[in-house]
Amino acid sequence: MLIKQLSVFVENTEGSLECVARALCKNNINIASFSLADSSEYGVLRMIVSDPEQGRKILKEEGFSAMLTEVIAVKIAQKPGTIHEVLKILFEAGLSVEYMYTLSTTGRNTSVIMKLSDLETALVTLGKNGYEVCTDREAYEINNFVDK
Repeated sequence: MLIKQLSVFVENTEGSLECVARALCKNNINIASFSLADSSEYGVLRMIVSDPEQGRKILKEEGFSAMLTEVIAVKIAQKPGTIHEVLKILFEAGLSVEYMYTLSTTGRNTSVIMKLSDLETALVTLGKNGYEVCTDREAYEINNFVDK
C-alpha cells in the first residue's frame, strides 16, 4: 500500500522548523516520523503525519511550500542484514532508491519509509519476497500504539 508523505521546503533560518511544528501541533496533527535534508539556503522536511492532506493545507496557509508524495513503509525485523536483503531484492528488480528513513515504531520490528523509482513494482517485488508494507493507517497512527 502506498502512503502519503508530507514534504515541506523550509528556509535555513532560525525558527523555521519550529514554525512548521507549531502549525501542525496547533491543529492536532501528529508527526509519526521525519527526515530533514538541507542545502545552504533551504531544507526539505519529509514527514509521515497523522493527516497528510490537512497537514499540507495548514502549512500552505502558513506560507510554506508543501506537497504530498507517495512512498512505502516496508516492515523489517531488527536484525543484522535485513536492510541489505531488502535493498538487494529491490536492486535485482531494477529499482533505485531515491531516499529512505525509518518510521517511528515500537516492539521488535521497525518500518523503513522508501521512495523508489517505481513504487508499484516495489510493492509486487517485496510481496513476492515475503515482505509486508504498512497500511496508511498503520503509518499515520503509529504513535497511537505507544504506551504512555
